[in-house]
Amino acid sequence: MPELTVTIVRWYAVLVAQRVRDDRGDVPGWVLVTVMTAGLVAVIWGVADDQLVQLLRSALNSVRN
Repeated sequence: MPELTVTIVRWYAVLVAQRVRDDRGDVPGWVLVTVMTAGLVAVIWGVADDQLVQLLRSALNSVRN
């Protein structure tokens, strides 16, 4: 009976270690998504700055009136 318990504990340790390793591997993907989103926002803002300001002013003026 103790041999079975030791075997079960060893398999559990292997599975837990594998699960932790899998979770840590996804961090660079989230960093890449965040950086690319910030880059897209910067590019869109740079290209459409005047149009965005005009759109915001128009929206604010329509709320005031």
